[in-house]
Amino acid sequence: MSHPEITNRWSLQGTTALVTGGTKGIGYAVVEELAALGACVHTCARSQGQIDACLRQWKERGLKVSGSVCDVSSQADREKLIKEVSSLFGGKLNILINNAGTNVYKPTLEYTAEDFSFMMNTNLQSAFHLSQLAHPLLKASGAGRIVFMSSICSVTSVNIGYPIYSASKGT
Repeated sequence: MSHPEITNRWSLQGTTALVTGGTKGIGYAVVEELAALGACVHTCARSQGQIDACLRQWKERGLKVSGSVCDVSSQADREKLIKEVSSLFGGKLNILINNAGTNVYKPTLEYTAEDFSFMMNTNLQSAFHLSQLAHPLLKASGAGRIVFMSSICSVTSVNIGYPIYSASKGT
């Protein structure tokens, strides 16, 4: 038996969303779910090839998804991304999903200062900065929401060798 009031309640028709790191894993699933519910979604990844492959799949399924290359660890790339999203969505954004994340897999004592900066910039600083940059767009939508993806690693030790990743996901 169909319940139209439940179906309509979950509609995201007419909304816009930005999902960072949306070409694989959880981000990919989030892009698909938001678009299937009717949202116009923009996503980003570091690889144009990954973006193109995903966009083809989504287009074949009739989903409204666009994408662009963005290394969220780069301040300049983050600023460019938000300008692009603002242009695409008429200066309004309903949903920001801070999903992009990375890890460097090596023994704890072998981490470098560059490893630390890369992971913190990708996993933590990018989410904070993108939220700041997106604030005017979220506010303009009248119904802005921000989601931060975390990890079980932020609250419990699941493997030796994830100290920076764990810290970046738990703050």
